[in-house]
Amino acid sequence: MNLTTSWIFWAFLSACFAALTAIFAKLGVENVNSDLATLIRTVVIFVTLALILAAIGELKRPEALSARTWTFLILSGLATGGSWICYFRALKIGQAAEVAPIDKLSVVMVAIFGAVFLGEKLSATGWLGVALIGLGAILVAL
Repeated sequence: MNLTTSWIFWAFLSACFAALTAIFAKLGVENVNSDLATLIRTVVIFVTLALILAAIGELKRPEALSARTWTFLILSGLATGGSWICYFRALKIGQAAEVAPIDKLSVVMVAIFGAVFLGEKLSATGWLGVALIGLGAILVAL
């Protein structure tokens, strides 16, 4: 298997970038309103993704997407915005090493929401792992 086609590779990179996000964001919100910091971050992401999509020829006409796709992408965008606003405010107030673990309780919530809303199934070992992630996040934050 090619490494770049592995979900584990991309998930690990995501975790690395998320860790850098916490460190850079904590430094970035020191002397600025956390909502302004979120806006700046969002603009950087928007421009970066637009350039990447343009470079690889993947910009699609909006009408080519289904209403269902639009609905869930808009909801995902709103959830992302809410998450970022709350995350940056938490970083403004707390320590990155305390905020990030609580933010990672999203792993626990995804497992629960995935089971309830998407019908996804985890093994007993998987649920034990989810419980330990939750416990670990709380212990690190305390």
